[in-house]
Amino acid sequence: MLSVPAPGTARGTPALGGEDEGEGEDETLPAMADDDYSAQLSWQSQSKENMKVLMDNFTPEQYDRFEAYRRHALPKQAVRKVVQQALGQQVSQPIAQIIAGVSKVFVGEIVEKARVVQSRRGETGPLSPDHLREAYRMYQQETGRVGAARPVRAKRIFVR
Repeated sequence: MLSVPAPGTARGTPALGGEDEGEGEDETLPAMADDDYSAQLSWQSQSKENMKVLMDNFTPEQYDRFEAYRRHALPKQAVRKVVQQALGQQVSQPIAQIIAGVSKVFVGEIVEKARVVQSRRGETGPLSPDHLREAYRMYQQETGRVGAARPVRAKRIFVR
């Protein structure tokens, strides 16, 4: 049988009679929250410092690509519609936003690999579909199967 803690008590601590019962809890919980908050602030400041070091070492071309990457996003409604069609059920907006974020990272990885393919071939200019196909093939070799856990009948992207 489940036991529900009494109002004003933390889970797993017995209720003590009297007015002192809330004071001990107020003293411990804010201290834990302060530790978590300071740890989060520390992590955020370290993250900002790391980003600054990274951006300081970008070439102008890399910086332009990074700025374009930061400015653009996959349209959430379109992502939501594609996911709903694939799953055959409704998907909430936050889930569509998460999938859009993961998809943006995937697209970024494929584009970076395509740039490597392009430079290895000694070519310049915009990426061609052939660069993207080769980048996707490399990605599959590195990570294994992409997409579904089991291969869907002859489902391929970047088909010639």
